[in-house]
Amino acid sequence: MTATGIIGAAVIGFGVIFLFLGALGILRLPDVYNRLQAGTKCTTLGAFCMIVGVGIAEPGWIFKALIVAVFILLTNPISAHALARASYKSGVSLYEGTVVDKCREFGECEEAEGAAGISEASAGGD
Repeated sequence: MTATGIIGAAVIGFGVIFLFLGALGILRLPDVYNRLQAGTKCTTLGAFCMIVGVGIAEPGWIFKALIVAVFILLTNPISAHALARASYKSGVSLYEGTVVDKCREFGECEEAEGAAGISEASAGGD
C-alpha cells in the first residue's frame, strides 16, 4: 500500500467516525431540530472526508472527488436549513427543554403560530 493509500484510508476512517456519530445523534436527540442539526453537521463532514479520502487514495479521481465534496459542502447545510424552516412554519413543536427560539425573537414565526392555531382548532372541533 502506498503512502497516499494509507492517508486516504485514514481520512476515510475519520469520515466513517463522523457518520457514525451523526447516526448516534439522530437516535439520541429529542426533537426534529436537534436531530437535523446533528445529522447535517456530521454527515457533511463525514461524507466530505470519505469523498476526499477516496480522492487521496485514488489520485486519478481527485478532481471529481473535490467537485462532489464541494457540492456536498454547499448543498447539505442549505437543504437542512430549508427543512428546519419548513418544519417550524408547519407547526412542528420544539423540545420542551429548548431555551432559545431565534425564530420567535426575530418575529419570523407568525405563520407558524397561525398554522398551529388552525391545526389545534381542527383537532378540537372533531
